[in-house]
Amino acid sequence: MYTFEEILRKIEGAIGGIRFENPPKSLFAPIEYTLALGGKRIRPALMLMAYNLYKEDVEQALNTALGVEIFHNFTLLHDDLMDKADMRRNKPTVHKVWNANTAILSGDAMLIAAYQWIGQTKAHYLKPILELFTQTAMEICEGQQYDMEFEGRQDVSVDEYMEMIRLKTAVLLACALKMGAILADAPESDAEHLYQFGIEIGLAFQLQDDLLDVYGNASTFGKNIGGDILCDKKTYLLINAFQGANERQQAVLSQWIGAKDVNPYEKIIAIKAIYDELNLRELCEQKMREYFEAGMAHLDALAIPTERLSILKGVCAKLMNRES
Repeated sequence: MYTFEEILRKIEGAIGGIRFENPPKSLFAPIEYTLALGGKRIRPALMLMAYNLYKEDVEQALNTALGVEIFHNFTLLHDDLMDKADMRRNKPTVHKVWNANTAILSGDAMLIAAYQWIGQTKAHYLKPILELFTQTAMEICEGQQYDMEFEGRQDVSVDEYMEMIRLKTAVLLACALKMGAILADAPESDAEHLYQFGIEIGLAFQLQDDLLDVYGNASTFGKNIGGDILCDKKTYLLINAFQGANERQQAVLSQWIGAKDVNPYEKIIAIKAIYDELNLRELCEQKMREYFEAGMAHLDALAIPTERLSILKGVCAKLMNRES
């Protein structure tokens, strides 16, 4: 079996070889810029790791994995535009380097490119792979729509939030894992367990992102700390703050949430203080552990020798303790 580092090297080498030769160059330059920003490459890595649980020739799944990574970066490009985010992985976002119209059109081209790479999947597997990927792409759009609608609501429930992040974040991790299983001719039950494993760890990872936005290290996080607070983004922390706040804390939340022309530093400090008073960091960490353990149970249900799971489990455990 390949180590995680060996799989990442294969992915980075392949991404480094991607070239867009057609004119106009101005359409494709933002795509190359986005892919060159790096990232954890966790989605294509999970696909190849799932494949490697059953087969050794992971190169057979590489183009499909690249398509998923291109698609993921497309979603980030458009997400940054909709969120008016200035930074991504410590670099200016595409709409800041170029402009909003360029971000929209180059993002559209990036989505098409993702389908081109996935379309290189062997014919025998192409139909189920495309069906799964297309369903996932639509679900991500549904999740993004919920996310935008939540911006104007103060009554978003925890259950609604968890469904939103399942759609927006977790389903693509699950899709990548199941794609790897399909391409490796894994038993159908194993493919489904890997999908559900992806859902559970995807929820855990998104809750971790919620935490890192508030409690992370700005030098390693890759985005400005407190960005979710400044744009009043509904997160697990903010929703639980609304639900658990006493009268004084509710007044503080009402003072800052939705306010215009505020001091960004003061707003972050005030909202974070409410989170600390309500012990929301500990609450979020406990919920993360629950999802992580549920994911591990799906791995343990796979019909493969336990020792073949050690690399995948180790990677996920490390990701659960990341700082960026």
